[in-house]
Amino acid sequence: MALRKFVAGLTKPPEQLAGEHLEQWCTTLGYPRLDQVEERRPVRVGGEVRSIRIVPRAGADALEATITDGHGTLTAVFLGRRKILGVSPGRRVFLEGVVTKDGGNQVMYNPLYELA
Repeated sequence: MALRKFVAGLTKPPEQLAGEHLEQWCTTLGYPRLDQVEERRPVRVGGEVRSIRIVPRAGADALEATITDGHGTLTAVFLGRRKILGVSPGRRVFLEGVVTKDGGNQVMYNPLYELA
């Protein structure tokens, strides 16, 4: 059994291994999975920043950070911000706020954040 796990670890692509480690990390924290988060309810989630971009929203810049936990994705939108120190791709974070849908995507506006 241990030999099978060892061999599987050697033959899996690095992206798949990283995804499995991220899923395990998020699961052990006890936070809900991003693909199972209820809308319009306060929630605290954990995940890893996959991408950051700055987009204009209502005439002002907004920083959008795409967060994943290996099961689903969520976009954290920080209105009026062009950068947040410490928030960069690959960084693990905790977010707290209310999730809504915007064009079929899960979005959390101006969440509280904590760097992991």
